[in-house]
Amino acid sequence: MRSLQLLFRASPATLLLVLCLHLGANKAQENTRRIIIQNFEIPTTVNRDQEVTATLQVRTELKECMVAKAYLVSGVPVEGAFNYKYTRCLCDNYPNTYYWDFHTNRTVRIAAVVDIIRELGICPNDAAVTPISKNRFYTIKTLVVA
Repeated sequence: MRSLQLLFRASPATLLLVLCLHLGANKAQENTRRIIIQNFEIPTTVNRDQEVTATLQVRTELKECMVAKAYLVSGVPVEGAFNYKYTRCLCDNYPNTYYWDFHTNRTVRIAAVVDIIRELGICPNDAAVTPISKNRFYTIKTLVVA
């Protein structure tokens, strides 16, 4: 009986090893892939009535494709191509780049917004996923008109 008690008795070193292995296994199982990665570029300063080109590159680290709608938002009304909305299929190996050309006479804060939506006929075979945790991503920049 004594030999069985020694066999099943865990030493502190063994318990520490099991704890470290358990914590390491949990860390390895975390999902660290980013849903949306945005690179929004506009000039910081422009002259009055100068044409501005805004560029938004969107990519994902997910293995599945998603339907992404990209558009610009501002607190100040801006006319023309600024109001265009693009809807495309976004996949891991194929980043999307969007362009907007517009004019403004006032300093504006512009948000580049990407919504992950459910829409048929965009991705091949309608094979697309929608994230559960978050489906709207945005980046804000200021355009100063001199």
